[in-house]
Amino acid sequence: MSHGRLLLLDSASLYFRAFFGIPKTLKAPDGTVVNALRGILDFTSTLTTQYSPEAVVACWDDDWRPQWRVDLLDTYKTQRLDDEGGEADTTEGLLGPQVPLIAEAFDLLGIPVVGAADFEADDVIGTLAEAWDGPVDIVTGDRDLFQLVDDDRGIRVLYVARGVSKHDVVDNAWLRDKYGVDASSYVDFAVMRGDASDGLPGVAGIGDKTAAALLAEFGDLDGILAAAKAIDIRSSIKPRVRASLLDSVDYITAAREVVAVRRDVCELPDLSGAADAEAFTAFGQRWGLGGVTERALTARSRWA
Repeated sequence: MSHGRLLLLDSASLYFRAFFGIPKTLKAPDGTVVNALRGILDFTSTLTTQYSPEAVVACWDDDWRPQWRVDLLDTYKTQRLDDEGGEADTTEGLLGPQVPLIAEAFDLLGIPVVGAADFEADDVIGTLAEAWDGPVDIVTGDRDLFQLVDDDRGIRVLYVARGVSKHDVVDNAWLRDKYGVDASSYVDFAVMRGDASDGLPGVAGIGDKTAAALLAEFGDLDGILAAAKAIDIRSSIKPRVRASLLDSVDYITAAREVVAVRRDVCELPDLSGAADAEAFTAFGQRWGLGGVTERALTARSRWA
């Protein structure tokens, strides 16, 4: 049986965006800062009202920097580490206490919180999108998830980099217009371009336009590397780019596996849960959520 639309929340992406975008003066009666909690509930209410999903899942980072990815590429997310090798806290300690409250709020609303040991939320999202028999909207500010776009299956990304109210609906046409590549080529594109925020150095001298042009000509990274290695055959690859590609073979091999979202890390959760309106109302009073409480419950009532 085909289902209606599934909305998958990249939870950490959203609560970080809420934390840094909403005043830290928003506090609970006990003085706890609750800007991220209020923000992510507002984001969820807005998007569920707009897109009327059949079900919603909050996808969780059980491991934001899995060791298996670090083993493949030791620079992976190193810029986010503190001096002791843990995740650097850029939030003055004000976000951490809100994270379990966000999970509790989702639970009270009947929204499953799903993580997977040794995997990131991206991998949970990829797995659930693969398993769902119906269209999927993925809410994130992370470009890596563009690789999951699939027009044939109705899988889109609601990309909130410019804000939830100005989000982009990313399908394959959007990707071709923005980057000149199809979703099926996005992993290879991202590996070549690199991403400093994730510790991916990329291939020297290759930016968006060159990466897209190489993929258009040679199909994928395997074809590009084969052309770069075939020095006895006339090629359109410029000498500096050819040298960079050949110098980066080990990086490319590792980074393709690091960037690729896994699609086999968990099971679809039970999506039949309902909101506990009384408990959520009490939760909202305790944490000073104000009108967000009613908006969240109203939005929650719009899907089964």
